[in-house]
Amino acid sequence: MLHTIIKKNSYQDSINLMLLTNSVSATDGVNKVQIMMATPANKDIFKEAGLYTEELGNAEANDMAIVIDTDDEGKVEEVLEKVDQYLKDQSISSSASDFETVRTWNKAKSVLPDANMALISVPGQYAAEEADKALDEGLHVFLFSDNVSMEDEVKLKQKAHEKGLLVMGPDCGTGIVDGIPMAFANVVNKGRIGIVGASGTGIQEVSAMIDRMGEGVSHAIGTGGRDLKDPVGAITMMDGIRALENHPATEIISIISKPPAKEVREEVLELLHNLSKPVVAIFVGEKPTQHEGNVYQAYTLAETAKIAVDLARGNEIKADYNAGDYHVDGVELREGQNAIKGLFSGGTLASETAVLVSDALGLGTHIKNEDGYVLKHEGHEVVDLGDDKYTQGKPHPMIDPETRAKYIVKAAEDEKTAVIVLDYVLGFGSHEDMASALMPSIEKAREIAHAAGRQLYFVASVCGTKNDPQSYEGHIDRLKDAGIIVKDNNNEAVRTALSIIGLQIDDPKKQLVDYKATKQFDLDTSAQIKAFVTERPRIVNVGLKSFTDAIVSNGAPVVHYDWRPIAGGNEKMRKILSLLK
Repeated sequence: MLHTIIKKNSYQDSINLMLLTNSVSATDGVNKVQIMMATPANKDIFKEAGLYTEELGNAEANDMAIVIDTDDEGKVEEVLEKVDQYLKDQSISSSASDFETVRTWNKAKSVLPDANMALISVPGQYAAEEADKALDEGLHVFLFSDNVSMEDEVKLKQKAHEKGLLVMGPDCGTGIVDGIPMAFANVVNKGRIGIVGASGTGIQEVSAMIDRMGEGVSHAIGTGGRDLKDPVGAITMMDGIRALENHPATEIISIISKPPAKEVREEVLELLHNLSKPVVAIFVGEKPTQHEGNVYQAYTLAETAKIAVDLARGNEIKADYNAGDYHVDGVELREGQNAIKGLFSGGTLASETAVLVSDALGLGTHIKNEDGYVLKHEGHEVVDLGDDKYTQGKPHPMIDPETRAKYIVKAAEDEKTAVIVLDYVLGFGSHEDMASALMPSIEKAREIAHAAGRQLYFVASVCGTKNDPQSYEGHIDRLKDAGIIVKDNNNEAVRTALSIIGLQIDDPKKQLVDYKATKQFDLDTSAQIKAFVTERPRIVNVGLKSFTDAIVSNGAPVVHYDWRPIAGGNEKMRKILSLLK
């Protein structure tokens, strides 16, 4: 039986409600429960879950909706007590914060008058409007929110460029500004290598490796995944490149891009050839055969980090950074058991894996995302479980193990599966101990394979640093103790998995060739952008309160804007009010 409780005008951010849903879902006697704001999009999710009710239909977007499926009416009260206690704990946590919380833009600017950046993580349908307000306040924008239209992205970035500001995002999952981790980021030492890139686990993998090799990162400027598409034209990437060119403390620049539009890619490369600083560039899906002038082109994220470190130290650049011993002793596989399953929380790590597996299979290196799968071929599957398809109404797999745990068991049930490849991404915002959280599903998968007379191999990498909130070495130790093959980075993990099934990748030996730019660029940038990369960030955090943790713990000033939907989430009224301003 379905029971519905509507808490009127009780706004909570989506991550809080997802974590709360997970917490109360474990209540004995509860078949299913979902707690979300009653927005039209979320009502569709309730319908898909079989939890839609008449009371929910009458709820408004600023109302918290709790729908419980239970045969024991007494369990409803038990769930509500847990919900109330959770919200009370959140309130106590907020009152004990080391920063001020406000409810308007005007108040935010009065509390932190010299703020220079807004970190925005409100629901996608409101994100562009809030980002536009931040630009009008003269703030650079770090736009974590996704589900922002391409049209809005272009408008925001063009407006920012004209005002001499940066828009990082949308869907900017990771960034580092003057050593301060933003959103989902690792704790990385400050140093002389600057990064501009599609903002997710690509930046995390490269920056964490740079840290582990003893160097540091000046800035990691996120662009969002669509910045190098034709409509946007790399506005943020090119402004970010100019910012690092004009930043005295940055000696090496690294570029990380998802597959770009051809013309946009060529424009970015020409800009790079104009710089006075050496550059390492990776366009995921491309397999370069040489380095050109001051631009060193990498095939893998690990190669990107290693070249950047060697350049920073003045070392000779190797012809091949991907060579290594990936052999695994004593491999026992049954006939037909020859498939790799890559189950990833990180989108760029999933894409890199799909490229490498596709390359080894002789299918080329160009991939595309279809229904969350970045590769699906004759039993081989690489899944980005952080794709929107898998996260609607659920926490991201970096936060919550549930979705990936199910896929691990499902992979074990496929008699073709030989190897399961996993990423463990540490840092602010991520699960406190994903190694332990996924272990029961790994053990169950092994039992399934053993019962069918099969040996199942697990290969993993841990993306993190020794200073992350989680224990980097502790994660590695727990995985190794469980018999999982742990490699230093995702590239090594994938090549080890390929070796287990008897495949390898043919890497070219790259040499440096001369290159002269065919187009000249003005490398100057705005005074606001120069100040942004030379001064400490001063941040207005709009949306997810948890994003203040990394900022506060690293000593940067922040004011939290406790955002609520305008007009109670009534879309028609919101648009009218917006036009009246």
